[in-house]
Amino acid sequence: MKQLIWDPKNECMAREDLERLQLERLKTTLEQVYHRVPCYQGKFKLACVAPEDVRTLSDLRRLPFTTKEDLRLNYPYGMFAVPMREVVRIHSSSGTTGKPTVVGYSRQDLQTWTELVARFMTAAGVTADDIVHIAFGYGLFTGAFGLHYGAERIGASVIPISGGNTQKQIMIMQDYKSTALVCTPSYALTLVDFMEKKGIDPKSLALRFGLFGAEPWSEEMRREIETRLGVVATDNYGLSEVMGPGVAGECSYRCGMHIFEDHFIPEIIDPDTGEVLPEGAVGELVLTTISKQAFPMIRYRTRDITRLHYQPCRCGRTHVRMEKTMGRSDDMLIIKGVNVFPTQIEEVLFQVEGCEPHYQLIVDRVGSMDTLEVQVEVNEKIFFDEMKMQRAFVDTVEKKLASALGVSAKVKLVEPSSIPRHEGKANRVTDRRKI
Repeated sequence: MKQLIWDPKNECMAREDLERLQLERLKTTLEQVYHRVPCYQGKFKLACVAPEDVRTLSDLRRLPFTTKEDLRLNYPYGMFAVPMREVVRIHSSSGTTGKPTVVGYSRQDLQTWTELVARFMTAAGVTADDIVHIAFGYGLFTGAFGLHYGAERIGASVIPISGGNTQKQIMIMQDYKSTALVCTPSYALTLVDFMEKKGIDPKSLALRFGLFGAEPWSEEMRREIETRLGVVATDNYGLSEVMGPGVAGECSYRCGMHIFEDHFIPEIIDPDTGEVLPEGAVGELVLTTISKQAFPMIRYRTRDITRLHYQPCRCGRTHVRMEKTMGRSDDMLIIKGVNVFPTQIEEVLFQVEGCEPHYQLIVDRVGSMDTLEVQVEVNEKIFFDEMKMQRAFVDTVEKKLASALGVSAKVKLVEPSSIPRHEGKANRVTDRRKI
């Protein structure tokens, strides 16, 4: 039966009741990993801490962190907390930097995953009357499957078109009357670019919602997508190591993504020292799962930089809200001693009329000096304008970047459609210092 997924009992809990539930579930999870996962038993003993030492939520900070390196060292199944006969689904990362990280799900885990994705899709406005167009790739990547089953749980109609083949994506959206688009924000702009070049008005589609995730994106990019595609664009957050999409998502007020605290305990730490930061500070997000059976994660360092807000939202949900991720601590660029995130550059470029929503960052070192080149697509008028006008445009962009970043950058204008488009996560940075 089609129904609206709205869970006020858990999503609107009083903080006192929520923390009581979190502590109860945390204690159960710690006992589980200590006795079933050798890696955790070894890490806990090295830190001179045992599950029974955690008596309050503040004791969580006494426990050691889990990192992606732990997952790689225990490849493929060393971090599983249940026998393989209880694992009904296996996903993994792409493994582009070595062995992939492998994650497993019990039958209960899949049910939880489905419910949490349904939560954030409902919060974003999706109902049983929607037709959800999923343009994430299906496979070992968790994104498509999470959104697929969450949408079905709501009762929406699902089009599992997967990634790629932009022309067919648009034909399907036109013919099948898709009302909700699921993909990365950068691919949403790729779809818009393609339609406009083919003389198709993006606003002629039946789309009402865009549910975007899997990569950092700025508020300027949100406005660009909404203006050109004619949708309400919301952000959602997840990562395979913790569950996949469904860790957090925006409601219709779009004032931060609600982290589902009845299943995850968030912390913000200093990425350099590992110290827990006070409420409202910007730092690295650390997540502890408290309901997963097959693959629990204790204090997993996500490397994503954000800030948490604990004030209740106007929607009535009391779960903490996380801001859009500003980037990853391991993707942060250090240019001449200054920390720079690609999203900071994106925000500036989207504010300059004439810049297209596609750019590439080239970081290099000349002698002992770091250099940053920002390759920017511009519209044809500017690209083919006289040299004097181009120079004035470049000067304007360079001054805005220097003001925003605190470090100078060289701007290079490139012709429209010259920067590669991405069907999945966009690769914005080439750091030649590492080559």
